[in-house]
Amino acid sequence: MAAAARSTDRPGALEITRKLAEICGRPFARFAGPADEVAGRTARWVAVPGGPRAAAEVLRLAAAHDLTVVPRGAGTKIDWGAAPAGVDIMLDTGRLAGVWHEPRDAAVAEIGAGTPLRAVQATLGRTGRRLPVDAPSPGATLGGVLAADEAGPLRHRHGSPCAQLVGVRYLDADGELVSVGESGTARLERAAPTGGFDLGGLVAVGAAGGGLGAGGPLAGGGDAVLGSGGLPGLDVARLLCGSQGGLGVLVSATMRVHAAPVGRVWVSRPLWSPLELPDLVRAVQAAGVDPAAVELDLPVPIPLPRRRIPASHPSVVGRPDHPAVTGRPAVGSLVVLLEGGPSDVTARAERLIAVLGGDAVVNRHAPEWWGRYPFAPGDTALRIDLPATDLHAAVYALRDAAGTPMPVRGSAGIGSAYAALPGSLAPERVASILTAVRSVLIARQGRCVVVAAPALVRRSVDLWGELPALPRLRSAKAHLDPHRRLAPGRLPGGL
Repeated sequence: MAAAARSTDRPGALEITRKLAEICGRPFARFAGPADEVAGRTARWVAVPGGPRAAAEVLRLAAAHDLTVVPRGAGTKIDWGAAPAGVDIMLDTGRLAGVWHEPRDAAVAEIGAGTPLRAVQATLGRTGRRLPVDAPSPGATLGGVLAADEAGPLRHRHGSPCAQLVGVRYLDADGELVSVGESGTARLERAAPTGGFDLGGLVAVGAAGGGLGAGGPLAGGGDAVLGSGGLPGLDVARLLCGSQGGLGVLVSATMRVHAAPVGRVWVSRPLWSPLELPDLVRAVQAAGVDPAAVELDLPVPIPLPRRRIPASHPSVVGRPDHPAVTGRPAVGSLVVLLEGGPSDVTARAERLIAVLGGDAVVNRHAPEWWGRYPFAPGDTALRIDLPATDLHAAVYALRDAAGTPMPVRGSAGIGSAYAALPGSLAPERVASILTAVRSVLIARQGRCVVVAAPALVRRSVDLWGELPALPRLRSAKAHLDPHRRLAPGRLPGGL
């Protein structure tokens, strides 16, 4: 109610509410409530347009009244990153949903931005296919996954979700509908009629092969074909990945799809020390088993029971340093996912077991922690990226800076992991930990960013660290959103 009251205080607020209702339909436009927040910043209105044309009209209304707009999918990552400078209209993409993939054996699928990822996989699964995207956020929409460039374990083989992108349709800050295809070309379109989300094959998808590749707001590269705002079209699509709605409002994406694997097994090997990681990662890479994922889990250690297995026990004889003898618990586990035909997967699993040693086991189901973040709501969540064989250095740097082990989980095969700091830590303590960890990572060409944090920590610490590509991002924001209408302040550097 407080949010509604603030909204009605502004001259013309009721008129804006009436116009939003005309655009979206009366049930789909309202004053925002306490739950309609973006990283702690409460919106004024919520609009749920029924199609691209309606979404475009919402943005044009915002432009006419100098209002800010923040897109929202399922809201699973709405508290990630920096808080926006202001949120006038929360543009909910829930009605921009649907999956189109004709013919049935097509290598791509056109997907509405508001479509839940689970619904995408269920629809494709009926024809024996899948999107090789397994973002950990439950209930996430495809648009939200792309806006955060959120990847799960399958990133090891397939890259980030943006690596599967071959075409996008998005609305720019002025409400113009733009289509960018795999070739990098961009064109303005007429939006589809209000009341339906019939894309009708308007997405510009280029020839097979190649692709936009993984990107995000700090990605480089691009080609010479100009798109919206004078930027290369290919760059525009890349920049939308990870932009948190700060450069455009995603309407739909055309994604690569793959045949769903028939066989899947998880080969698990306990870790007695993070120092084992470099050798184990190299062993997996050299084994020729073509892993779909290589995941690391380092939970907070739990003490072993007092009783220890004697060194003379057959299970540990000849292994005096085994934790069962020393009383040291395993600090975590390394788990490798193998996918393919059943017999082929079995053969590769046996080969991997021989490489990893007798402590490795094969499971037909993923471990409970698989595809989940190590942090909970209220924690300070960190993302760490560095060369895969140096990941152990980040683990030790975090432990030394915090004074105790912290949960770490992620893709050991590519050197990308998440860590959790208790939400009870004071902002000054979090800042000192970040400084110490970043000083270790910078020498190893690594980075550490704050993904999410309590409001006080978010306002007090440097979320991003050193950003060499910030001038490029600033230029992109100036081209695509010169009036800072789209999620202002959400991007690095307060853009």
